[in-house]
Amino acid sequence: RSIVGTLERVGAGAWPPGRVAEALARRDRSACGPVAPPDGLCLVAVRYGTDPFAPAP
Repeated sequence: RSIVGTLERVGAGAWPPGRVAEALARRDRSACGPVAPPDGLCLVAVRYGTDPFAPAP
């Protein structure tokens, strides 16, 4: 929900896109946007490659 709030700020043009990476690197929720409410959020799918332990491209 913290990431959703952060992405909302970026999408609204209030924050630059680089702020997402900065918030993740800090590992501190105070660097994120407002926590999105839980209503309406759902995980639709998770997809893994054939080798889940392969390094990311």
